[in-house]
Amino acid sequence: MHWDRLFEDLEGQLASEWEAERAALEAESERLRISRLGLRERLRALRARDATITVELPAGRTTTGVVEEIGADWFAIADAAPARGTALIPLASVRGIRMDHGALLSSLSPDAAAGAASAVRERMTLGFVVRDLARRRVPLTVEDVDGHRRHGTVDRAGADHLDLALHDAGSPRRAQDVRGHVVIVFASIAAIDVGPH
Repeated sequence: MHWDRLFEDLEGQLASEWEAERAALEAESERLRISRLGLRERLRALRARDATITVELPAGRTTTGVVEEIGADWFAIADAAPARGTALIPLASVRGIRMDHGALLSSLSPDAAAGAASAVRERMTLGFVVRDLARRRVPLTVEDVDGHRRHGTVDRAGADHLDLALHDAGSPRRAQDVRGHVVIVFASIAAIDVGPH
């Protein structure tokens, strides 16, 4: 009888050690999976769940809303204030993203992001989208990383910059209303606000 208790105790210790080792391996596997997770994948998961986020940008600007689209180097957020419209945000200008704890945890989930990506849309660069806005003559506001806001219409978009014809917000681009022109480098853009949605 004394031997039975000894072997039961040893079996219990061994099972406990195996369980601890399995848990450690699972935790390490999860850390490795998360280390390979990029911001675009997390944004894709947030979009799939319609999670409300607050994006922190340079110069203290924040934008709160829901992720609408994700491109190669940018994403679009539908502002929670409908009068603000949609903001195109270069990934490089993001300083932080605030959200509730549930959304934070769900953004780590691979199943939310699975199949949600459009291969064509996710290859579109900011330059591609800006060239389309120029073609459609969409009035917009460009905010740079220093907080300067300029309203106008994109006349042209190059590989790494855009030409903005400056005019008053709410008015279309007409030659007599243009106050000037400015070349804006994509790397200096914090956000591009495109009218109400």
